[in-house]
Amino acid sequence: MKTGRPWVLLLLMLCGVVIGSFLGLLTKDISWLSWLDYGMTFGIGTNGGAFVLNLGVIVLTFGLTIKISIASIIGVVIAFLIYRRL
Repeated sequence: MKTGRPWVLLLLMLCGVVIGSFLGLLTKDISWLSWLDYGMTFGIGTNGGAFVLNLGVIVLTFGLTIKISIASIIGVVIAFLIYRRL
C-alpha cells in the first residue's frame, strides 16, 4: 500500500460513502435488498437540538447529522480495496 497519497484515500472513502448511501436509498423499497439501507443516524442537532446563534439580523443554525448504513459501509470497504490496488 502506498502511503504518499492520503488525499486519494480520503477522496475514495468519501465517494464510497456517498455512492453506498445512494445505493442504499435506491434499494430500500426492494424487499430482498432493503437490508442495505438499515443503519443508524446520530449527530449534533438531531431532534431540534441544533446550536442556534441569533445575531438579530442573521440567524445561524449549526448541526451535524451522520447516517451510517450497511450500503455505506460496503462502499467504504470497496473504496479501500480500490485504494490498495492503485
